[in-house]
Amino acid sequence: MAHAAELYVQEDSATAMMGSYGSAVRLVADAAAEILVLWATNQPAMRQHNSFVRQSSHSLSLDTCGHLLSILQSPSSMGTPGVTGAVMWDSGVVLAKFIEHAVDSKRLLLKGKKVVELGSGCGLIGCVAAILGASVILTDLHDRLKLLKKNVDANVGNQGNVRGSARVMELTWGDDLGPVFLNPLPDFVIGSDVIYSEDAVRDLIQTLRQLSGTHTTIFLAGELRNDAVLECFLEAAMEVFQIGYIDQAQWHPEYRSQRVVLFVLVKKLGQEKNVI
Repeated sequence: MAHAAELYVQEDSATAMMGSYGSAVRLVADAAAEILVLWATNQPAMRQHNSFVRQSSHSLSLDTCGHLLSILQSPSSMGTPGVTGAVMWDSGVVLAKFIEHAVDSKRLLLKGKKVVELGSGCGLIGCVAAILGASVILTDLHDRLKLLKKNVDANVGNQGNVRGSARVMELTWGDDLGPVFLNPLPDFVIGSDVIYSEDAVRDLIQTLRQLSGTHTTIFLAGELRNDAVLECFLEAAMEVFQIGYIDQAQWHPEYRSQRVVLFVLVKKLGQEKNVI
């Protein structure tokens, strides 16, 4: 697979192999143009919400990697101002099943790799990565960790046939990161529904930058809700990262949604410093 700092681009094509992902993706060259394409092509306002999740339910069951995962949710917390991560969204299920499918298709190797998940919420994606053999650190804000730890313990900690490992840690975007995150830097950073506020974009990118070395590959999935927020993120991220759009043909065939997008990012050469 390609090194994270190497992009193989054909002169007549806007596609490239990026990072440790073994399929070509469409390069994102202009944030505003990308937003126009996504909204015109996907028409998210006309698509069904929550195709794969039930946010009124107290748990979500999902067959993945030969395991039946049971992810606890806290629907009653959704009405509390400022609380996120209490329930699952389609983007989380899509990313979890994309990772599983990519491993099964030999486009991705997670066994023995270090993975950091940002904004883990209920923890589905990190649990899947651990089951696939990765050493995963699932992170969120302090008041989100109780539910997250319950799900990790139930779906990874108590399963004897899990190939990898998972642990839960507090992480606030924009803060300086400690050695557990940086030594060594992760092979992969993953996150779903983490692009939700223009106010949080700078801190998110600062954390992504700190976590990224030349060998790090980032996968981010998100719901198409607010074009201004996504454009803000893409514009800021393109100063530091090369960004690729992963076409739905590469997703798990049973878990695709026109309301969800999936990007892969690698740090540009010359962006080794972790201050923006």
